[in-house]
Amino acid sequence: MPEPPMRLPKENIDKLLRSIETTMQQGTLIREELSQNFGKGPWDITWEVKAAVEALHIFGSRWTTEILTTLYIAGPRRFNQLKTLLSGISSRTLSDKLQLLVEENLVDRIVVDGPPVKVSYALSQHGHDCGILLSPLVAHLKMHLGSIKKQ
Repeated sequence: MPEPPMRLPKENIDKLLRSIETTMQQGTLIREELSQNFGKGPWDITWEVKAAVEALHIFGSRWTTEILTTLYIAGPRRFNQLKTLLSGISSRTLSDKLQLLVEENLVDRIVVDGPPVKVSYALSQHGHDCGILLSPLVAHLKMHLGSIKKQ
C-alpha cells in the first residue's frame, strides 16, 4: 500500500461509496441478463467463464496494468516519460507491452512528423472506456486496502 494514505473528507468518501454501490447494482443487472441466456444456445457456464477470461487476459499480463493505469492517470506520454514513471521496467519490455496494447486497441501510438519525429502513446477510446469502467473497482479496492481513508 502506498504511504501515506490519501485522506478524504467524509462527504467525498460517502460520494465514492454511493458511486460504487450504483456500479455494483448495475453489475448485478448485467450478470442477471447474461445468465438468462444459459441453455438458449451453445452458451453455458464454461463458455462464459472462458469468454470472461479471454476478455480480461490483457489485464493479467505483467506491466500492462501499470502502463494502462499510468496513461489513464497521467495522460499521453512519450516512451522515455513512461519508462521514468514505471520504475523497474526495461526498455525492451516497455516496447513489447506497448506494441501488444496497440494491437489490442487499448493504446494509440501517435506519430508527429518532425524533425525530429515524435512518438507518444495515449489510451484509445476503448482503453479510456475500460479505465472508466474499472475506476469504481479500483476505488473500492483502494478503500478496502487502506490507501484511501476518511480524514
